[in-house]
Amino acid sequence: MHSEPAKPHERRHGGAFFGRRKGKALRSGQARLFETLLPRLRIDLQQPAPDSLSALFARRQDEVRLEIGFGGAEHLIAQATINPDCGFIGVEPFLNGMAKALAAIEARALDNIRLHHGDAIDLLAWLPPAALSTVYLLYPDPWPKRRHWKRRFVQDRTVTAIARVLHPGGVFRFATDIEDYAAWTLVRLLQSPDFEWTAQCADDWRQPWTDFVSTRYEAKAKREGRRPCYLTFRRLPGPARPA
Repeated sequence: MHSEPAKPHERRHGGAFFGRRKGKALRSGQARLFETLLPRLRIDLQQPAPDSLSALFARRQDEVRLEIGFGGAEHLIAQATINPDCGFIGVEPFLNGMAKALAAIEARALDNIRLHHGDAIDLLAWLPPAALSTVYLLYPDPWPKRRHWKRRFVQDRTVTAIARVLHPGGVFRFATDIEDYAAWTLVRLLQSPDFEWTAQCADDWRQPWTDFVSTRYEAKAKREGRRPCYLTFRRLPGPARPA
């Protein structure tokens, strides 16, 4: 999410992450959660992925969803609260965003969230095929300068990676307030043989999907006159192409 602006001076070489990982210094309580709670919730990418992602959680989950770059975690926490029988994996490389998620998870005693404090590309590669019902990418950094477009998360290779981990009929949900990034994403998903766009009328991209939970960033975008765009793509039947 680009509620926390990325800085190009921190680049992960050989991978997809561009942007800063730290902001304000953590308070003592937040630092404690990194030492006590995060180790219990962190997904260990050094271990093989389980055949069923339900095994990552303390109790069986009917489905598992992934949110890439959850920012302040408002959407992630709200979804996990209203869907207790659904498992959620949240990915966020930004230290302060992860701190907000940990505090909310502790305060609400949520047991259906697991976390990856790092690059989403690494997690996507680790996940087993057809393991997820939904992938969310909400308000990612648009990298508006043309020379930085290669840093946008939505690329042909990441579309293929997302298709691999979604089961047939699963959905990829994308939201942005940047018209150019909406068009960029639409072009790449329409070109993919693994997805179909579900929109039937203009309101299907002008209005959020039914269970969408707004964030502080979205409220700010609307106040500043930027109109959000909500895109939903369905994973088509058939094997995904190699990532």
